[in-house]
Amino acid sequence: MSQPVTVGPALVDDDVAVQEPGPRRVRGRGRIGGRAELATKRLSSPWASALAIIIAILWTVPSLGLLVTSVRPELDIRRSGWWTGLGGDFTLDNYTNALSGSGGLGSFFVNSFVITLPAVVIPISIALLAAYAFAWIDFKGRNFLFVAMFAMQVVPLQVALVPLIKAYLSLGINGSFWAVWISHAMFGLPLAIFLLHNFMKDIPPALVEAARVDGAGHVKIFLQVLMPLLVPAIASFAIFQFLWVWNDLLVGLTFSSTGSRPITVAIAELAGSRGGQWHLLTAGAFISMIVPIVVFIALQRFFVRGLLAGSVKG
Repeated sequence: MSQPVTVGPALVDDDVAVQEPGPRRVRGRGRIGGRAELATKRLSSPWASALAIIIAILWTVPSLGLLVTSVRPELDIRRSGWWTGLGGDFTLDNYTNALSGSGGLGSFFVNSFVITLPAVVIPISIALLAAYAFAWIDFKGRNFLFVAMFAMQVVPLQVALVPLIKAYLSLGINGSFWAVWISHAMFGLPLAIFLLHNFMKDIPPALVEAARVDGAGHVKIFLQVLMPLLVPAIASFAIFQFLWVWNDLLVGLTFSSTGSRPITVAIAELAGSRGGQWHLLTAGAFISMIVPIVVFIALQRFFVRGLLAGSVKG
């Protein structure tokens, strides 16, 4: 009877070589997995955590200073820095004066909501239809149009200001809310279509095919099959667009008039005409900050899920 001979990891008999069982590695995946493991170790090290904490503290200090200054009396603001007032007297009179008193920011605060909400809904409504067409309708030139649409993100915003002003003047809507809504919708559409398209492509095609077999058309598939699954992506772009529009200064300054100005433009004008009234400026700035902070904290889980849509395959 022949004896088996051990050669490396295999057992070789007279006629048959039996390979030892073991995990097989694909070269590409092993390389990517090694890099991911290395990155995880580096980012989870104590030094990386300490650096992240330091950056977070440095990033938060200006906001803390703004908050403390906004609740200090006017004379105290003029006499000393904000760091000396952590244990001093606090007052909310600055906010009252900024909103309804000499600051007069109350109407502009309402204007920001009037501008932001339609500027979020309009691009999402259009982008949903365009993303569905790019993802699930096969038509000639689809890939070219999608790349051309996404390439519009590299066009600077300032390039379109003068042509848009001429177009709005010819239509008679310059200085109205419509001019601001249309501008924000146009500038937000490329990113909206890209995010929603990537999320739709991650949905299993079997769901769409099953709906088609049952006799559903494009409208029914879009409303009943895909829409319930698109909530994270829609919420993600809605947060991103809300923050962008609310904090915008350039579009509001260029296309709005006195009656349609957002709070960011009003604060900029307040800083120009009343640069010494820091109690009004700090209170107005924190009023402008608090809304996007609340929105982001309340919906941040949807924001992360939507941004990761389409980033992982397999």
